[in-house]
Amino acid sequence: MDEIIFLVEESDEGGYVAKALSVSIVTEADTLEELRIMIRDAVHCHFDKPDELPKLIRLHFVKDEVMAV
Repeated sequence: MDEIIFLVEESDEGGYVAKALSVSIVTEADTLEELRIMIRDAVHCHFDKPDELPKLIRLHFVKDEVMAV
């Protein structure tokens, strides 16, 4: 695997939630800096062997905005 993509959204309770698209990894944190650390840690925990680790982690930020008509 060359790359793993995470969808990053703001949590309703505050902070951020990141969900991987191609594998079953979900993590959360209060700040973006903490989230980056948590994502790296989760990826390392998910893949047993160092040669299975993806070369890149891509973060795709999604933000919903609701407007009154």
